[in-house]
Amino acid sequence: MLQLPNQTAFYKGKVRDVYTIADKYLAMVVSDRISAFDVVLPRPIPFKGQVLNQIAAQYLKATEDIIPNWMISTPLPNATIGVKCETYPVEMVIRGYLTGHAWRTYKSGKRELCGVPLPEGMKENDKFPEPILTPTTKAHEGHDEDISREEIIAQGLVSKEEYEQLEKYTRAIFQRGTEMAAERGLILVDTKYEFGNIDGKIYLIDEIHTPDSSRYFYSEGFEDRQAKGEAQKQLSKEFVREWLMENGFQGKEGQAVPEMTDEVVNGISDRYIELYEHVTGNKFVKEPISEQEMTAKLSEALASLN
Repeated sequence: MLQLPNQTAFYKGKVRDVYTIADKYLAMVVSDRISAFDVVLPRPIPFKGQVLNQIAAQYLKATEDIIPNWMISTPLPNATIGVKCETYPVEMVIRGYLTGHAWRTYKSGKRELCGVPLPEGMKENDKFPEPILTPTTKAHEGHDEDISREEIIAQGLVSKEEYEQLEKYTRAIFQRGTEMAAERGLILVDTKYEFGNIDGKIYLIDEIHTPDSSRYFYSEGFEDRQAKGEAQKQLSKEFVREWLMENGFQGKEGQAVPEMTDEVVNGISDRYIELYEHVTGNKFVKEPISEQEMTAKLSEALASLN
């Protein structure tokens, strides 16, 4: 934990360390910790924090004409300073394809997800006629829970007017992300967004379009693989979950995390760097930084806000 000037609160999440500054700003450090199945794995992944922070910064800048966002600056490769918002208690999940949780729900025989009807006759990874919104509650601990639009409004989690605006923003940001992914030979399959509010104005917050919050497929060969019923080639954190499942771990009680050897850790790091280069179109430059440097750079950036 860093000690920053005018620090009024600190929150340690699964991956992020969030410092509240003077109750007005946030300094978010994206650590190299990695979580899967709601469990933080025992070893950090070198440069993972830098990968996530730099992807998020690029996409926040690329969508600021659609919606204002919380980011002020990125004084460090793995840290962002931004405005503190009152967070909406839901995450807006949008899905363009029947995969992941949506596919597992569909495969079980259900034809509705978060109050959204699912068409008959679909197979895994098929494209929806149009993207569907499947929000979840936002849990600080444990699992987020599926919730419908109607339940969100009925429970007063978000007002009807604000929720309709969140939906519009979600669709517009997803469309922009889809277009940017297509330019890089990728398909943005599904993702989640978080929003906050300052004085009645909605802001996009946290990270967007990173491999931890989104799933990408490679465009090349997609149709052919679908026609043959083959697994899609994808870019996401799914490979980490697959490695854990292959080694008998799904976060259930009594299960032990498999040994994370140097080979496993370095392999995951290499995959994250590959993800960065595909998603951003930029060459990744490793920028290791000490805790002392972090404190100095963040303190300097925060001082400039006053």
